[in-house]
Amino acid sequence: MRKDIFERMRFFVKEDIKPNFSQIARQYGVDRRTAKTLYDKAGQVKEVVRKKRNIHGKLDDFKEIVKLKYEAGCTAMAIYRFIQKKGYTGGYTLVKTFCRNYKQEEIKKATIRVTHTIGLSAQVDWKEEVKLRDKYGKVHTFNIFLYVLPYSKLKFISLTMDKSQDTLFEMLYKAFQYTNGVPKEIWFDNMATVVDHHSS
Repeated sequence: MRKDIFERMRFFVKEDIKPNFSQIARQYGVDRRTAKTLYDKAGQVKEVVRKKRNIHGKLDDFKEIVKLKYEAGCTAMAIYRFIQKKGYTGGYTLVKTFCRNYKQEEIKKATIRVTHTIGLSAQVDWKEEVKLRDKYGKVHTFNIFLYVLPYSKLKFISLTMDKSQDTLFEMLYKAFQYTNGVPKEIWFDNMATVVDHHSS
């Protein structure tokens, strides 16, 4: 069987296109009946769609902590050992894969970010309602304030128990003190605490 013609016919079947068998036959140097037979066979092949496996199921309660630790420069192994103490029961490979995928996502995002100059701007991200389960099964909910200077990659990270504007201003003040300066611009990720109304 000519696999090249068969794959072409599978494309036609998938796209619900009725091909010109005579033209296909001339193009591939085969008989018209051969092209028609391969088209019919392609129509009988059922596409097997595999359900994507949720490889991060056991990380559901730890994703935000893993991201935070990874952004702070921790290795996958260090993160794995840390969340193990917090009740994580999955394997190391799961954590390593999650970190690698997260890194790729961040690289993709970085390709559309504006290049920053020294002292010009800072980026603020407030990871809201992070949940962490301790070894006794008790769930703790908190927020993570992340302030980053894109040029130097200097970071200020702090945990908060609420998301009020007063807390936001307090965190910004501490971030300015920690980084020893105030940037001309601060970029927020459309945080509800900052935005008075969303554009429609």
